[in-house]
Amino acid sequence: MDDLFLKYYEFLILENEKINLTAITKKEEVYIKHFQDSLNTELAINFLNVSSICDVGSGAGFPGIPLKIKYPHLKLTIIEPTLKRCKFLEKLVLHLCLKDVIIINDRAENLQKLRNNFDVVVARAVASLPILVEICIPLVKVNGFFIALKGSNYQEEVDNSKQALRLLTSEVENIITYELGNYGTHSLIKIKKLKETVAKYPRAYAAIKKKPL
Repeated sequence: MDDLFLKYYEFLILENEKINLTAITKKEEVYIKHFQDSLNTELAINFLNVSSICDVGSGAGFPGIPLKIKYPHLKLTIIEPTLKRCKFLEKLVLHLCLKDVIIINDRAENLQKLRNNFDVVVARAVASLPILVEICIPLVKVNGFFIALKGSNYQEEVDNSKQALRLLTSEVENIITYELGNYGTHSLIKIKKLKETVAKYPRAYAAIKKKPL
């Protein structure tokens, strides 16, 4: 596993010279701020009991790829709207010889065929929580979970998400906070989907962004 993370780091730095993937390039910082932060998602859920996971807005592969490396049984789907990042992810998956990884170049709210499809959906540093709830909850199976990776200032986002959670028939089950080395407090917002999402959600992204629920 350690060898795969080293290969990941080296490939990330190499490709980062060609396209903008991350501003964090020092090895120790990449390992803590990207790899460890991604793996800390396991504080919210036991991935040994999970079969399918979807990473929305994965960017350079976080948190989906580190979780796949540690838990190779996971069937990972990555949804990433930026084409150049998708091409990087495709090359990365081949470079690391990962199996059962699907990369989709699209916006999550466009993918009606993936509704109610995943045990767990994750998103890291993508958008505010009210927006993420509408985009991500429809992808989750009933009684499955959406986990939003956030910083220390999560409470206002949670408060602002109450209507979105109600309309998307879901609830915050737990909030886990942790210290990420010397880089401050981070949090995991664990949201459970209680019922199937009504057909009108998610709306088109322009509508979601203009007027969050």
